[in-house]
Amino acid sequence: MAVADDIALIKRQEEILVFPAFDEAVAFKIGSAIRDRALTENLPVIVDIRTFDRPLFYAAMPGSNASNPDWARRKINVVKRFLKSTYRMVLEQQRPDRTFKMGEGLDIADYVLAGGGFPVTVKGAGVIGVIAVSGLPERQDHGVVVEALCNHLGINGRELALPPEAK
Repeated sequence: MAVADDIALIKRQEEILVFPAFDEAVAFKIGSAIRDRALTENLPVIVDIRTFDRPLFYAAMPGSNASNPDWARRKINVVKRFLKSTYRMVLEQQRPDRTFKMGEGLDIADYVLAGGGFPVTVKGAGVIGVIAVSGLPERQDHGVVVEALCNHLGINGRELALPPEAK
């Protein structure tokens, strides 16, 4: 699958994975589902779910490390700034150094091009927050979030899942 195809599919994910409402209880359900999967599959991730004004859920799994929360924080900043998933930004920007172009004025200490941050979009309100996963290769981080959202929203995840990355 070409990069353009991946970008188109991620845009579709962002359009379809919209909540009728989002609050602390929803964040807890989704965060707990990701945590349960991580424990079952031994995924060394952290999960950080928040609205733009406060944290709602956080969990660190065995094997995650001290840099994962910082990666998640920088992914969250990217979603907040651009209102789209960080993996989509990675594919659109095509910057192997993980930084934004100089003219963007975005400090590497606060912004990173790395998959795993996904916008929390509420129907009628727009993007209000972020679900971030950090600890796996970026395409997998992204996939963990998308699968959890599909499961929560009752959407067939097979139709929205990115295919395995071509080697």
